Amino acid sequence: MTSTQTDRAVSLTVDGEPVSGVVEPRRTLSDFLRKDCGKTGVHVGCEHGVCGACTVVLDGRTARSCCTLAVQVEGSEVETVESLAEGSQLHPLQEAFWEHHGLQCGFCTPGLLLTVRELLADNPDPTDDEIRAGISGNLCRCTGYQFIVDAVRAAAAKLRAG
Repeated sequence: MTSTQTDRAVSLTVDGEPVSGVVEPRRTLSDFLRKDCGKTGVHVGCEHGVCGACTVVLDGRTARSCCTLAVQVEGSEVETVESLAEGSQLHPLQEAFWEHHGLQCGFCTPGLLLTVRELLADNPDPTDDEIRAGISGNLCRCTGYQFIVDAVRAAAAKLRAG
């Protein structure tokens, strides 16, 4: 990208690594993460913050990266779905989604995983209704949600057991 007078420097931490770049003020965080940082687990669906596919963790809370500008996160810490696994060891949430068929095409999965991680941090033993309410901001066109609910319930039990 050729720098212009309106471009802005941005520095942040992404998945525990310091990252810097020069961006147009209108560049979204999702585009910065995907194109500049190689974090392709950040999916872009609706580009209006409705579908949840672009969900990341921004300074400890989930956020829609398609509605956040890269320049707004100066100095922040961002976690993507790539931060869940440790090497080849899947996070218990990822294992549960796999074991309970909580994903099909996988497009919504990264956003769901980060949303559910936050849900379970706030409520380690949610009811099915609480799980459904917790994931209501994430759209899935494939699963019908029951397998996702099953996966979240199983992950919650694994996480509580330690």
